[in-house]
Amino acid sequence: MTEQIRVAPVIPRRNRERALVDVRPDWPGGPLPVLVQANLPDLDLATWLAGNRATVDELARRHAAVLFRGFAVADAADFRTAMAALSGTVLSYGERSSPRSEVTEGVYTSTEHPADQPIVLHNEQSYTLNWPLRIVFFCETEPAAGGRTPLADSRRVLARLSPATVAEFERRGGVGYQRNYLPGISLSWQTAFQTDSRAEVEAYCARSAIEAQWVGDEQLRTRQVRPAVREHPVTGERTWFNHALFFHVTSLPEEVSAGLRRALAEEDLPYQTAYGDGTPIGDDVLAELRAAYAAETRSFPWRRGDVLLVENMLAAHAREPFTPPRRILTAMSDPFAAPEAASVSTSVSGAASAPAGTATTGDRS
Repeated sequence: MTEQIRVAPVIPRRNRERALVDVRPDWPGGPLPVLVQANLPDLDLATWLAGNRATVDELARRHAAVLFRGFAVADAADFRTAMAALSGTVLSYGERSSPRSEVTEGVYTSTEHPADQPIVLHNEQSYTLNWPLRIVFFCETEPAAGGRTPLADSRRVLARLSPATVAEFERRGGVGYQRNYLPGISLSWQTAFQTDSRAEVEAYCARSAIEAQWVGDEQLRTRQVRPAVREHPVTGERTWFNHALFFHVTSLPEEVSAGLRRALAEEDLPYQTAYGDGTPIGDDVLAELRAAYAAETRSFPWRRGDVLLVENMLAAHAREPFTPPRRILTAMSDPFAAPEAASVSTSVSGAASAPAGTATTGDRS
């Protein structure tokens, strides 16, 4: 069934018989994402997006993700042009949690993670005070096998969690994130923050409500606290928007998690999450989170030329293991600052300098 509501009047037509695109929420991969299928093989995505921004916005916020298929998108340059039509603000990738390479301005490889390992569902940069409202993927080379990008509607994930579980996160201040930048084990702080200057890292942390501690010559430990639930700034919907499960050590492959815990003290783990007040998250709660995500997970097989727009606060994304080759490029757009970001910025601008080697500000993730 083709969706007609508020779409047909704004889609230009080549002739009276055939629309340039079909909008299909009920295709085999839908309704997450909804499919926008080009009906002409040479239809330029950037041109179509420029003329249909209101339609795209409505579809993205209703369905949480939109898949554009069959358009003439051949390479990173075409993808970047489409991003410019979609948004006036395409972002760089800061406060990194995974290795990526920039292909062209604002366009990156997707996470360079071993092909035989999955990437857990997450909302991009939910552990920061500033995140993209949208993350967009482009399939330059479809995988030989596997390699889907599963999605889960974060509104529906929240609805599946028990009120008691949600209330406990809110009562305890949200989610606490601890990271250790350890050479040879995780990203170095130089890579994560894209600088070799400790002073610049400390200043960034102060601006971002991150507690930072230097451990020895090479190790940086950070801690921040963020809400578990956020409201979408346009729709007002409450959504499960955090990295509580993604960054928990038990989300790593079992042998990797066990090996890290044998080799490192809890405070030195590359990533770990807890409640905002530092209380460990119980195994029963972690199991409930996994079950909620699993129940809402949807996926589709990539095709070369596909472009997937994900409304970042409304849908979590992941990655399946795959058989190479596979090349998925990504870009982020429409920056949004958390409501508490302004107060952090004000307090930092009027505060005295932090002691050498330490930058500490408010309640962060």
